[in-house]
Amino acid sequence: MDPVTLLMTVTLVGVVALFAALAFFVYRLVKVLGEVEGGVATLLAKIRMGVRAIEVQTGRLGPEVGTLNERLGQVGDGLETIDGNLAELMEAVVRQERR
Repeated sequence: MDPVTLLMTVTLVGVVALFAALAFFVYRLVKVLGEVEGGVATLLAKIRMGVRAIEVQTGRLGPEVGTLNERLGQVGDGLETIDGNLAELMEAVVRQERR
């Protein structure tokens, strides 16, 4: 058997096994959630409400990240300037020691 065909076959078997395991565990999860008081619909509604709360509470992060990126860019520019000045200073010290 060609090595490429063998690798493709092994990969395909692995992908099928992964999806089968995923489907099995999703089925089990839905079954367990269905047994809990209120059923799946109630629990999914609670999860949706929790995700919405997280979305609302983290909503301000987007604009703040933009501001933070600008300020960090300015800090980076300042550090590059300091790096250049230090390099010039070191060159000057080396030249002075040679005299």
